Amino acid sequence: MAHAPQNPYSEAGVDTAAGDLAVELMKSAVRRTHGPEVLGGVGGFAGLFDASALLGYTKPLLATSTDGVGTKVAIAQAIDKHDTIGQDLVGMVVDDIVVVGAKPLFMTDYIACGKVFPERIADIVRGIATGCELTGTALVGGETAEHPGLLGIHDYDVAGAATGIVEAGAVLGAERVQQGDVVLALASSGPHSNGYSLIRHIVSRAGITYASDAADFGRTWGEELLEPTRLYTRPLLRLLEAVPGGIHSLSHVTGGGIAANLARVLPKGSWVDVDRATWSPAPVFRVLADLGGLSLESTEATWNLGIGFFAVVAADHADAAIAALRADGIATWQVGVVRTGVVPEDAHGDFEQGAKGVDGGAVRLVGSYPASN
Repeated sequence: MAHAPQNPYSEAGVDTAAGDLAVELMKSAVRRTHGPEVLGGVGGFAGLFDASALLGYTKPLLATSTDGVGTKVAIAQAIDKHDTIGQDLVGMVVDDIVVVGAKPLFMTDYIACGKVFPERIADIVRGIATGCELTGTALVGGETAEHPGLLGIHDYDVAGAATGIVEAGAVLGAERVQQGDVVLALASSGPHSNGYSLIRHIVSRAGITYASDAADFGRTWGEELLEPTRLYTRPLLRLLEAVPGGIHSLSHVTGGGIAANLARVLPKGSWVDVDRATWSPAPVFRVLADLGGLSLESTEATWNLGIGFFAVVAADHADAAIAALRADGIATWQVGVVRTGVVPEDAHGDFEQGAKGVDGGAVRLVGSYPASN
C-alpha cells in the first residue's frame, strides 16, 4: 500500500492547511472593505489598489503609519476573546493617519502566532475588517506567520500598516496653530491600547483574574479591559469638511499620555494649560488607580484618562467643531487655550515640551479632577 508522503514542515510544527482554512474563514469580512479600487481579491502575493483618484489632486502627499496593539493581546488570550483586538489595531494605525488630515486608502496586517487556530485568526482579522469598514479603509492584504518554538502555542501578536492621501495644501500641523486657538478634547472609550503593561501589573498584584466579575463595571474584568479603541477617522474627516480651515492640528493620545501627545502638535514657543477640572476620568481609570495605590495625576503620562484625541481649533470655529463632533456621537469639550510667548514663571518644571523627537510646544495639566460620581 502506498503511503502519502510526510510533510516535514508539519512535523516541525507549521500547519499550512490550518493557515489556508483561516484565510477561507476571513475572506468575506475582508471583501466587505473592498471598493472598486481594490483589484485581485484576497490571497495574492501583493494587494493592488487603483490610484487613479490621485490624479485629481494638485499635489498629493501619501501618509503612512505602522503600529501594533501591544500587551492588550495578553488579555484577549487570557479570556479567549479575539474579535475586538483587530479594531484596536486599526485605531492605532489608521487614526494616526488622520492626524495630518489624510484620508486612509488601504491597510495590511501581520499576525505572528505559535500555532494557527483558524477560527481564532479569523476572529482577529474580522475585527480588523470591521475597523477598516468603520474608517473607510480597504484591507488589501496581510500575513499570518506560525512561529513554533518562538511563541507559545496560544501566543500571538498583531501589527499593521496603512497608507492615506492628503492634498499638500491641506496638511494639518503645528505650523497652522496660532495664539488663542482653542484645544478641544475628544472622549476615549477607555484605555484604548496604551498603558496595558501597567494595567496588567496592577490587576496581577491585586490577585484578580480577567474572568472575574467586576462589580464596578457590570461585566468581567477581561471584557471591560478589552473595550475596543474608539475610531475617530471618519468623524474627523467629516469635521474637516464641516469646518473648512478651522482645524489647525490634531493629536492622537496614545503612548506617552496626555501632555506629551498634545505638545507634539503645537509650535515651539507656545504653551497650553490643560484644565483637569473640565472632565471626569471614567471609572475604569479610577478603579485601576485605586487598586494600584496611584493618583490619577501620576498616570497621565501612561493612560489617556478619557481623552482619545485633541483638536486645536481656531477660536471662532470651536463651537461649530464641538457641535459637529457631538452630532457624530463623540463627547467633546474645551480643555485649554494656546498661548505664545514667555512660559509662566510658576511652571516649576511641570511643562512637557515636545515628545518623540519633536521640539514642539509646552503642555502641563493644572487643577484637580472632579470627584467621581
